[in-house]
Amino acid sequence: MLGFDRHAPPHALGSSHGRSRIIRQAYFEHPDYVPLVQRALLLWNELQHAAGRPLLAPGGALMLGSPDSSLIAGAADSARRHGLEHEWLEQPELARRFPQLCPEPGMVGLWEPTAAALVPEACVGAQLEMARAAGAELHLNEPILEWSPTAQGISVTTAQGVYRAEQLVLAAGSHLPDLLPDVDHGLWIERQVQYWFEPLGHSAPPIHLWELADGTFLYGFPDYGDGLKLALHHGGEVTNPDAVRRSHDAQELARLRGLAERFLPGLTGRLLATEVCLYTNTSDGHFWIDRHPDHAAVLIASACSGHGFKFASALGESIAAWIATGRQSPELSLFAHRSTTGLATR
Repeated sequence: MLGFDRHAPPHALGSSHGRSRIIRQAYFEHPDYVPLVQRALLLWNELQHAAGRPLLAPGGALMLGSPDSSLIAGAADSARRHGLEHEWLEQPELARRFPQLCPEPGMVGLWEPTAAALVPEACVGAQLEMARAAGAELHLNEPILEWSPTAQGISVTTAQGVYRAEQLVLAAGSHLPDLLPDVDHGLWIERQVQYWFEPLGHSAPPIHLWELADGTFLYGFPDYGDGLKLALHHGGEVTNPDAVRRSHDAQELARLRGLAERFLPGLTGRLLATEVCLYTNTSDGHFWIDRHPDHAAVLIASACSGHGFKFASALGESIAAWIATGRQSPELSLFAHRSTTGLATR
């Protein structure tokens, strides 16, 4: 097994960083994701045990929005269909349980006690350690320049040489379009800024995810040692990974501070840090995991549309099995290129 990365992960140049990532089972995006995220959670716990250091922070997560919002209605639907532990919270109970938060009139909450935060940099580091221990050869700071089919499989060219293999998995994130020059992929790259603030007040909220009346998605984490993290989910500017702005501007910060004061009044102090994350989006917001339309020896495993990190353990397992056996798991069949009919309706 030979792996290439244009950088040396863990790093903060793609979409697998940010010090904390939500893993939640009441999946509002679609209930068909639930078995996959349940498998992912099991594998993350196994990796944590094998690595001998913390990779997850338990504590539950609170979703807030109107009862008919995609967030609340979708999460409730997934929870009911799969028998997931959850609580529906009206405003009086929200105020009693989570006085740090200030939901608007008409908002309700859905509490998922089994949700947790992954530490992405630690997760990636542990996965790389296990890969090396299993015999994988990792070529870091060695981007793929091009690939081409051969009679025996695939040829891959980098600045350091030419490599040949029977099969190739492209999991290049925001650089995937560069490696698919002849495919009508429809991918677009979105810049998102993550913010950490000095925590104020006597108690911090749990992991929280909001869908506001105007369609804005806001999310945040308690202080795990770096400050209170807040960010928007989608709605960022379209960008190019080689020319992305890596710093925030005053207008972006002012908008987030305004939302913080509106929904988490008095909890955020001075700005401590920011990081930029890149979403590689498909047209429908679902994943793209499928064989190349013209070259069966190439498997495309990318474009997770800003909500894929939590699945990395399970996706890696399923993709490896697909490569080894030639058989696609039912979970991955959901993500065929331009064929997400199984995810189209609830």
